[in-house]
Amino acid sequence: MQNTGTDTTAAARSATPVPTHCPYCALQCGMNLTPVRGGTVEVSERADFPVNRGALCGKGRTAPEVLAPGARLTSPLVRSGDGALVPAGWDEALDRIAGNLERTRARYGADALGVFGGGGLTNEKAYALGKFARVVLGTSQIDYNGRFCMSSAAAAGTRAFGLDRGLPFPLEDIPRTGCVILVGSNPAETMPPSLRYFTELRENGGTLIVVDPRRTKTAEQADLHLAPRPGTDLALALGMLHLVVAEDRVDEAYVEERTSGWEEARAAAMAHWPEYVERITGVPVPELREAVRLFCAPEAAMVLTARGPEQQAKGTDTVGAWINLCLATGRAGRPRSGYGCLTGQGNGQGGREHGQKADQLPGYRKLTDPAARRHVAEVWGVDPDTLPGPGRSAYELLDALGTDVRSLLVMGSNPVVSAPRAAHVEGRLRSLDFLAVCDVVLSETAELADVVLPVTQWAEETGTTTSLEGRVLLRRRAITPPEGVRGDLEVLHALAGRLGVEKGFPVEPEEVFEELRRASAGGPADYSGIDYRRLTEENGVFWPCPAPAHDATRPGPGLLAPAHHATPPHPGSPATADDAPVPHPGTPRLFLDRFATDDGRARFVPVTHRPSAEEPDEEYPVLLTTGRVVAQYQSGAQTRRVAELNAAAPGPFVELHPRLAARLGAAEGDPLAVVSRRGRAVAPARITTGIRPDTVFMPFHWPGEGRANTLTNPALDPTSRMPEFKVCAVRVEPVR
Repeated sequence: MQNTGTDTTAAARSATPVPTHCPYCALQCGMNLTPVRGGTVEVSERADFPVNRGALCGKGRTAPEVLAPGARLTSPLVRSGDGALVPAGWDEALDRIAGNLERTRARYGADALGVFGGGGLTNEKAYALGKFARVVLGTSQIDYNGRFCMSSAAAAGTRAFGLDRGLPFPLEDIPRTGCVILVGSNPAETMPPSLRYFTELRENGGTLIVVDPRRTKTAEQADLHLAPRPGTDLALALGMLHLVVAEDRVDEAYVEERTSGWEEARAAAMAHWPEYVERITGVPVPELREAVRLFCAPEAAMVLTARGPEQQAKGTDTVGAWINLCLATGRAGRPRSGYGCLTGQGNGQGGREHGQKADQLPGYRKLTDPAARRHVAEVWGVDPDTLPGPGRSAYELLDALGTDVRSLLVMGSNPVVSAPRAAHVEGRLRSLDFLAVCDVVLSETAELADVVLPVTQWAEETGTTTSLEGRVLLRRRAITPPEGVRGDLEVLHALAGRLGVEKGFPVEPEEVFEELRRASAGGPADYSGIDYRRLTEENGVFWPCPAPAHDATRPGPGLLAPAHHATPPHPGSPATADDAPVPHPGTPRLFLDRFATDDGRARFVPVTHRPSAEEPDEEYPVLLTTGRVVAQYQSGAQTRRVAELNAAAPGPFVELHPRLAARLGAAEGDPLAVVSRRGRAVAPARITTGIRPDTVFMPFHWPGEGRANTLTNPALDPTSRMPEFKVCAVRVEPVR
């Protein structure tokens, strides 16, 4: 079992509450866990953590229910001769995995092996998984479900600012700004404890603008709700920038001093005059003008995007257009102002920073950068020439299963439910020569596997995550996992040994993190100044946080100088002697002095509106958009095992406007078939005036006939490789 330190093991024996963090979304809300009889825990308020200040949503409160033996896996499973999954011992299961991986590699080559990770894995697991793929398997074919989360925002942020961190400022800045434009996000349901920041914004006299084709619970609280046609957020942002120019609201001094590329971006925006944008988006010109007025009136303002504008085949350009709006008005790299992305998955930020993304090495380094390869290879003790190059992105990897990729290891993901064109992806998974899945529960993907390994979950293991703020946090182990359950780090250690790599894959999370620190040193996401002791004493540390100059993990050349207003070390930091190095305080606010580009300037990128990959026609006249509900999380693999959450959200539905319902002759609760070029889903009608008449909405948490992702379009953004989850053409039919 993993040794998590005397503090947590002693706490478990004495039933002392253990401070930790929620296993679900990227808020990573603080909570206390108290061990109780039956091998589970009780959740209680942890008011000292500044992000949620004790508040928890229903998912966080009920998270311990997934710890119960009836809800989770407690034994390895292997596929028997008659096709059933049957219990097996760990040695048998691990031998099967290693043997099949070795046979595939010997017959087809290393790139016939695939690895698919998850945005809920801790930093230690994500780091070890990327290293395992490249060092042990020698494959380039690794990516993760975080590609489906915020890859477009990451690409746009890197393109404009030279660095991607979901929020370049802490959440506490939101109530202190003057206006927030929230684009394609519904935090009232996706991360409820965060809604207080927007409530406090309005209480302080600020304004909230919500851009969403649905009148969500978040939109109901807005001062202004813009309801564009799905897939037209890019045109909307360009129309607003046009008005900023036409109404002489450009911050010319800021543009001159801190940016480049304005003239080209300005010219592109001027081709999107308000009446043209109204025809594209359906947003009336007076509402466009009011949005610009509200955004430009205060001294400080923000734009925050989420999956709505990002999960499109033009998501990078769409986010780029909103960034251009911030830059033109001087709303980036200034106090209480900026562009940010609300990351979704629990470790969606850290998960892509340390190597499980197809094109990246630890520390957010580029796999194609020779200096980055040398640095990481030295930490790993391998020849940099042996490291494979970039592989396929997530959907492209899944699409190649059974052909170029013959065997797959999945860790912490459920693509049968969460991937676009899900029926096709399910078929590709079934066509594999061999599939192994590591998970807490028997997910729909695990049900297809040849070997399933039961692994520990958040309350049973120690590890770090990185929240949507870029705050590195320590989750602490509170209880011992059931007999028969092992940690993912133990799995990778055991498989590496069976595949001939005896060293380099420790099972202790702190030991893995120490290596991660060295690997990240000098990279954009520099964690080298963070350690477990510091995370125990502080409420997280914001990266980049380089180590002191004479530390053994000292960053080398190329360190991104953290642009922030320095703050003193946290009062809880270890005392230092006069001649000892002062710990870096971390970087809660990026870009206040300079951007992370070579010349310190932000880059305008000219973009223009283009249609979605699939527009309505006579056969498919309606637009489908997808999303989440408050009581379920992602593919629902865990939350669908919690009775209270299922009672609140028992299954899928089709949300549609009364006018569309009348044309179909559909009443509330009637079964409706939603049909796209990729398949058919059936769910009951939910009729509301809170959605556009030309649009239907389905949540994507369920498998079976109501699986929304059966319908979605895998058309990919050319830069981020994000699929177009948020818009496709469908027809809706009553089920007689």
